[in-house]
Amino acid sequence: MMKFLRKIKPLTWVLLVLWALVVLFPFYWMVLTSVKDYGAYNAEYVPSFFTLSPTLENYVQVFTEVDLGRYLLNTLIFTVITTGLMVFVTILAAFAFARMQFRGKNLLFTAFLALMMIPSELVVITNFQTITEWNMRNTFLGLILPSVTSVFYIYLLRETFAQVPDSLYYAAKVDGTSDWRYLWKVMVPICRPTVVTITILKVIECWNLYIWPSLITDDPKYFLVSNGIQEIRESGFGRANIPAMMAAVVVISIPLIVLFLIYRRQIMSGVARGGTKG
Repeated sequence: MMKFLRKIKPLTWVLLVLWALVVLFPFYWMVLTSVKDYGAYNAEYVPSFFTLSPTLENYVQVFTEVDLGRYLLNTLIFTVITTGLMVFVTILAAFAFARMQFRGKNLLFTAFLALMMIPSELVVITNFQTITEWNMRNTFLGLILPSVTSVFYIYLLRETFAQVPDSLYYAAKVDGTSDWRYLWKVMVPICRPTVVTITILKVIECWNLYIWPSLITDDPKYFLVSNGIQEIRESGFGRANIPAMMAAVVVISIPLIVLFLIYRRQIMSGVARGGTKG
């Protein structure tokens, strides 16, 4: 058996390297295109996999032709507020379903999970109608409100909370600790990997959000980076100037890539822990 494993190990590494190249190639192509001159890019009848004369002109264009800096700031504000509210709501809801006892809890949780079966398109339509009737279009509040809760994240954190031994909770109650103090002093620190995971995943979700901001905002003061990409496309130079669009995508992607590289271990640990029970 050991001889067989030693024989297939080189093949495994070769397959992993090939898979890594397939996954990373789109990122390489994005960066390569972003540093190509507009004229040189259009002159390529056969796509070139490298360039001898890279340029940063495309990056200058995306900050001068379009107010990408403002859109990045708007996206940062939207992401921080939305993620903070979502994590707070998720922690409270998950704790209620995992530890508190009340009539109809299991039935309510089942109905809550059933919400995941509703197509996202229907949710967008109802949210748009509600926000419009409340006169919240072109406001940060209108952007934020529909994103402050997530059934999946509540379920994931609830499963993690349920793995914490009940003896800790009973011991805390004997000591006179309130549920609120027990939640933030015991449960959250113990389940920190999962909390970090849902936080990072929500940040990525908010940063990449496209459909909702496009529907709810038509005022440039509230545009997010997704609206900025669309504006580049519609501004006259974006549709033809693919290198400029790729430069904008690179700028927008860098914060998420850095965030993932920093917290990749916590993300993997949190997902694995949330998916394991017992």
